[in-house]
Amino acid sequence: MTDKKQGSIIAAMLWMFFLSILLFWIPVFGPLIAGVVGGKKAGGAGSAILAVFLPAIIVGGAAFALAAVLSGFPVIGLVAGLGGLTLALMNIGPLLLGAVIGGFLSK
Repeated sequence: MTDKKQGSIIAAMLWMFFLSILLFWIPVFGPLIAGVVGGKKAGGAGSAILAVFLPAIIVGGAAFALAAVLSGFPVIGLVAGLGGLTLALMNIGPLLLGAVIGGFLSK
């Protein structure tokens, strides 16, 4: 029998999401802490990287699409959507670093 811990990408995504929201007021270390916790929940570095990028792509794409659809002018919606996508991508750097660290710590 092996005692290998199994991780969950869904649990890691949820932990990263909620901790990022709770720690938004700490500029770099908030996403870093959320990434470490989510990386440990993911169970490995590969799963942690997937858990970082999947929500960012979904949230950034949804912000882009909703801003483009809900505005009366497509160009203004495009610019607003790209702004939301940019904000989502700015959070990825420290979150990714923390997730890789947490992924390696979980082994």
